[in-house]
Amino acid sequence: MATTIQPPSKWRLFFRDYGWCYLFIAVPILVFLLFTLIPVIYAFIMSFQQYHVMGSTFIGLDNYKTMLHDDVFWKSMRNTFIFTVATVPVSVAITLVLAVLIFPRGKKMHTFFKASLYLPTVASGVTMALVWFWIYDPTNMGLVNMILGLFGIDPQMWLGSSNTALFSLILMSWLTGHGAGVILYLAALGGIPKSLYEAADIDHASPLSQFFNITLPLLKPTTLYLLVMGIITSFQVFMSIYLMTQGGPNFATTTIAYLIYVHAFEYYQFGLAAAESFALGIVIIVASVFQFKLMASDVEF
Repeated sequence: MATTIQPPSKWRLFFRDYGWCYLFIAVPILVFLLFTLIPVIYAFIMSFQQYHVMGSTFIGLDNYKTMLHDDVFWKSMRNTFIFTVATVPVSVAITLVLAVLIFPRGKKMHTFFKASLYLPTVASGVTMALVWFWIYDPTNMGLVNMILGLFGIDPQMWLGSSNTALFSLILMSWLTGHGAGVILYLAALGGIPKSLYEAADIDHASPLSQFFNITLPLLKPTTLYLLVMGIITSFQVFMSIYLMTQGGPNFATTTIAYLIYVHAFEYYQFGLAAAESFALGIVIIVASVFQFKLMASDVEF
């Protein structure tokens, strides 16, 4: 009697043909679960607890109530919002202007400017903060006060005054960190068809008109990306605050990210810090969705 050979099951065929694919992505998925998803879930649970080393106590929404009734929390949110609104649009505008000025130059000049502008990005954030800490030195040894002294202006406490501390950090953000954005803009400018500019020249369009009607609209995807990433980064600003002002003076530079650090690692209020972290996450998500709704309607990705 002939033996009937059963065909392999669909699942067996599937794993035979695609098993290696899932094996390759298993490692990054495992890393994501262990170091991102599980800690986020644990932090969410912790936000409803009063943390103790020997065991936590469930306290419901008390951490969120404490957060909402804390004047320092609202001041930190205000400082973070001011920092973000003041730095991101200006920084993106400066990056765009730099890219537009560099683009007409030759390839050698492109390489030079890319390397020069990107070099500070490679440098340690701690190093950059220390350099700017010297620039804002309150004595005549600081670069800013040294320049002001040439005009007979007395030295200023740039980081030691509530009136100038936050602006000093904003100015530092304006003048640093444009390298990656310039590279992205230069790549996007290189992808704009030259025929569009040739047609504009035939119609006697001015360079300014070509910029606003051709260049700027076609750079919209890159601009949207830089705005979204810039806002996410600015809402989480921490290193410069920690190294240069430590939130002072009088909480003038305390941002929400720095406040989370203080509550978690100085006062060991991990539950309150977790609640503030999720409040920050919600703000970032809302801001990002708002930008996509505002700008992404006619952007092709």
